[in-house]
Amino acid sequence: MREKIMRFMAGRNGVDELARAESILVLILLLLAMLLRWPIFSLLGLAGMIHMYFRILSRNRSRRYAENQRYVNLRYRAVVAWDKKKKRAAQRKVYRFFRCPQCKQKVRVPKGHGKICITCPKCRKEFVRKS
Repeated sequence: MREKIMRFMAGRNGVDELARAESILVLILLLLAMLLRWPIFSLLGLAGMIHMYFRILSRNRSRRYAENQRYVNLRYRAVVAWDKKKKRAAQRKVYRFFRCPQCKQKVRVPKGHGKICITCPKCRKEFVRKS
C-alpha cells in the first residue's frame, strides 16, 4: 500500500509551507463553524480544504513552488516588520525617533537633551527638533 501511495505522489507537489498554513487556517475555520454555527465558516473551510488538496496533488510543481515562495517571502517580511516594531517600542524609553524632512530617513536621538540640531546620516541635511 505504501508503494502505491509513493507511486501516486511521484511528480506531485506534496505538502509545503503554504499547505501547512492553509491546513491550520482550515482547522480554525471549521472549529469556528462548529462553535458559532455560522455556515459561512463551513463554506470557507471547505473551499480552503479543496484548494489545499488541489495544491498538494498538483503536478504543476513550478507554479506551486512560485506560490509557496510568495507566501514565504510575505511571511518573512511580516516577521521582520514585527521585530522592527518590537525593537523600536523597547527603545522608546531612551530614544526619540524622527524622519529627515528631505530623504525621509529615520534618525534616532537620545531623549532629554532639549532642542538639538540633528544631522541626517544619509543626506547630511541638518534640522532642529526637541528631544
